[in-house]
Order: sequence, then C-alpha cells, then structure tokens
Amino acid sequence: MESRLKVLGHPVHPMLITFPVGLLVTAVIFDVVDALGGPKFLGEVAYWNITVGLIGGLLAAAAGAFDLLAIPTGTRAKRVGLAHAAANVAVILLFAAVWAVRLNADSRTAGGALIAIEVVALAILGGSAWLGGELVDRLGVGVDREAHLDAPSSLRPPAATQRIGDVR
Repeated sequence: MESRLKVLGHPVHPMLITFPVGLLVTAVIFDVVDALGGPKFLGEVAYWNITVGLIGGLLAAAAGAFDLLAIPTGTRAKRVGLAHAAANVAVILLFAAVWAVRLNADSRTAGGALIAIEVVALAILGGSAWLGGELVDRLGVGVDREAHLDAPSSLRPPAATQRIGDVR
C-alpha cells in the first residue's frame, strides 16, 4: 500500500522523521556531556534541540497518521502501525515533560532525573524505530502498492531456513 501523503512521488513521513530523531538523540548526548562536566552551553543547546525535535516530531506524526489511517484493519501492519504510533506518542510526551520542566527554570540544563526520563524516551524511540522499519521494509507500508500487510515478523527466520534439517 502506497503512502497517501507524497512529495514528488516519495512518502513524506519517512522524510520527516530524520530531524526529530537526530535532534532528540543529540539533545540527550549533550545533556549527558553537560552533566559530566562538559561545556555549560550544551544544556542550553540540548533544550533547543528538544524544542525543535518536538515540533518536527509533531509534523512527522501528522504525516504518519495519514499512512496509519489507510492501513486496513485486521492486518499485522495495522497492529504494528498502532504500536509504532503509541510508542511515538509516549516519546513525544516524555520529551514534552522534560521540555516543560526546563522551560521556566533558572538554568535550562537537565539534572539526573530529567536525563533518566530522556534515556527511557530514547529506549522507546529505538523500539519504535524498529517498528517503523518493520512497517516499511518488511510489510511495504507506504512504499509498495502490492504490500504484504500480513507478512510475518522479520525476527522470525524465513520458511526455507525453518525447513533445514527437516527430512521427510
């Protein structure tokens, strides 16, 4: 199934995810370096990375919603898509909470608790990225008109591999 939202023939959602993911990962790295005694400006830069990452994440979510709504119900692709979307909402909410705490603080640097929340959010983001890859690479969502929306998980070995040694 091809994406409903395209620019010059390419699906928009995969194009939009790169900046928020990169900005949020970089923000956490900067916060960790800042907390370990790095240059003090890194905490401020991390805050602004989160700000822009949240805006980009909301734009990517809007584009992803177009594709999600087009996936037929009852398919593995729909289940994976819903899990992917839920994980991304959790990531946005966690980073939004970190951003809100830092918004009016005397210093926009993160302490240990905020960094811990950021690390949890990144772990969820990693799982969500895998789900997104599963949607595109395994299930063909957004890129293949003849997508197999019920293909098995890429974590399962192919059927041919399962039969090796199976002598009948």
